[in-house]
Amino acid sequence: MTTSESAIAQASSDLPEAPQSLKIDVSISKVSTCQRRIKVTIPREDIDRYYDEAVRDLMPTALMPGFRPGRAPRSLVGHRFKAELGDQIRSKLLNDAMAQVGEQEKLAPISEPDLDVNAVVLPDTGPMMFEFGIEVRPEFDIPNWKGLSIRRPTREISADDVDQAVTRLLRERGRLVPYDGSPSKGDLIVVNVRFLDGDRLVSEASELEIIVRPTLSFADGLLDGFDVLVHQSKAGSKVSAEVNVSNEAADEKLRGGKVTMEMEVVEVKKLELPTLSSELLSELGDFSSFEQLRVAVQKQLENQLEWHRRRQVRQQVASALTASATWDLPPDLLKRQSQRELERSVLELRRSGFDDDSIRRHVNELRQTVMASTARSLKEHFILERIAEDESITDASADYDEEIRAIAAQSGESPRRVRASLEKRGLMDVLRNQIIERKTLDRITSDAKFTDTPFEFEKSETDAVDHAVCGTVVGEEEIPTATHSESRDLRSVSRRG
Repeated sequence: MTTSESAIAQASSDLPEAPQSLKIDVSISKVSTCQRRIKVTIPREDIDRYYDEAVRDLMPTALMPGFRPGRAPRSLVGHRFKAELGDQIRSKLLNDAMAQVGEQEKLAPISEPDLDVNAVVLPDTGPMMFEFGIEVRPEFDIPNWKGLSIRRPTREISADDVDQAVTRLLRERGRLVPYDGSPSKGDLIVVNVRFLDGDRLVSEASELEIIVRPTLSFADGLLDGFDVLVHQSKAGSKVSAEVNVSNEAADEKLRGGKVTMEMEVVEVKKLELPTLSSELLSELGDFSSFEQLRVAVQKQLENQLEWHRRRQVRQQVASALTASATWDLPPDLLKRQSQRELERSVLELRRSGFDDDSIRRHVNELRQTVMASTARSLKEHFILERIAEDESITDASADYDEEIRAIAAQSGESPRRVRASLEKRGLMDVLRNQIIERKTLDRITSDAKFTDTPFEFEKSETDAVDHAVCGTVVGEEEIPTATHSESRDLRSVSRRG
């Protein structure tokens, strides 16, 4: 043997041995499309091996009366530290067995295992047995996604579009002044409300600020004709109406039904638009001219148009991909993921430059059908995830930087602060899913056949109130709490534009 061969042999012998696999017996029962019940049996020989390794590792430092460290008999050390060693061995066996089950059985878990660790016993004789439940990605055939026919909304941002957007921006900078008369559409009223199911008080709220529009949206209910209901009201007036409760409200007894809303008008306010002065231009984003402001607003409208385009394209892709996805999803999974669906939607809206009122409207729409929309989104996610794996689509650090910069640019915050907020709230996995899904959709649409269709921006016919008729909602989402007079800073948009 040469010197180099000896060196290689010596280096190889110094390397730690690969961990020995457990000789486990695994039994898997299919409870539903996504739910599995798994029983694991660890043979006695593996338990004894782990016990011998644990005692061996403990021997050099074990302190026993009458013996110097490392000199006590192996049997005495094992007996003296039996309880401590038992917990250690049980924990290590569980961890190693769970990891081996996942790899050996090719599981694709979508939740943490449902395992009661305290109920698992390390027996003195015979095998160790335990079982757990787990939710896994459903098994399905990937639908044909190449060559889809898709209608793509298209619009040239006109000068009139920009004028209307600037007016909306000025409204947000407007001054609300008390008014003695009745409110008109677009005015703001301050109200106290009570919601009743017969004589039972369901919920109430004080001093809600509502912009008078044809539709009033709650987190779990809808009232049409709101502008007509209050058009003759004044401070001190009381009105009542029936509110339609959503089919997914937190109170199961009220789902799909109606509750009575009793409303007292506390105050009526008119909005006075500000003069577009150099000071206001500076506050809006350090703009030196009105034309600079219009350029920034046009860029923001283009971002919103792109969101609508992606949304409609995504809906059509999702419809095509999930047409054959007839499998059901566990209700508990839908409840847990409904919050994530809201958070994902809010991130997308913020990234695209929507104001707080628009975000609130979209969130309320989602909340009113959150379980159904979550089921659609989860099925779509599972299919897109499989396509991403087949097409080797992955995320990269640069993708996160781009997403965070886009959110920061629209919110006026620094990228560092946005990242810290996302990490603190545990939303980086939501961001990852968003990145993978967007890149996969881009891959799908690169093979699609498009037909352009005209697009109209939605008009603000709905005012959204962050209050649940039933008192609570299925998923709570932290969204901006801006008042109707809060300003918005466009300086970041102008720099990007």
